[in-house]
Amino acid sequence: MAIAILSLFSLGGCVGGGMDMLSSVKVDRSVSTGTIPTSPVTTDSVSDETTVRNAVTSADLNKLNGQPVPWANASTGSAGVIDTIVENNASGQVCRQFRTTRHSYEGIANFFGKTCLIGQGEWQLLSFQQAG
Repeated sequence: MAIAILSLFSLGGCVGGGMDMLSSVKVDRSVSTGTIPTSPVTTDSVSDETTVRNAVTSADLNKLNGQPVPWANASTGSAGVIDTIVENNASGQVCRQFRTTRHSYEGIANFFGKTCLIGQGEWQLLSFQQAG
């Protein structure tokens, strides 16, 4: 028993006494880690907005007759259903307002948006806002 106690004290001295086997390893202090600030506009959200805009602007409203329009973005994994598209020409410019869902890695959310025809058949997305 005395030998076991003596062994424990001698091993404790080796561990706590400074026999550091890693003392020769240099630590690179120039590398630091931290969180990446989230920006309100990400590449994924821009890609999803473009996909939704394309679905809204290519929809034949006469043939749809109020039917929902599904959309999916293979590059982000997001998908959704556009359940409302309303076209108006009140200001002399053709615009479409829409409501859609977006199922993404961030969760499921509802969005409202507006896109208008500019130039030679080119549509510009004017708004794409998450519903509160």
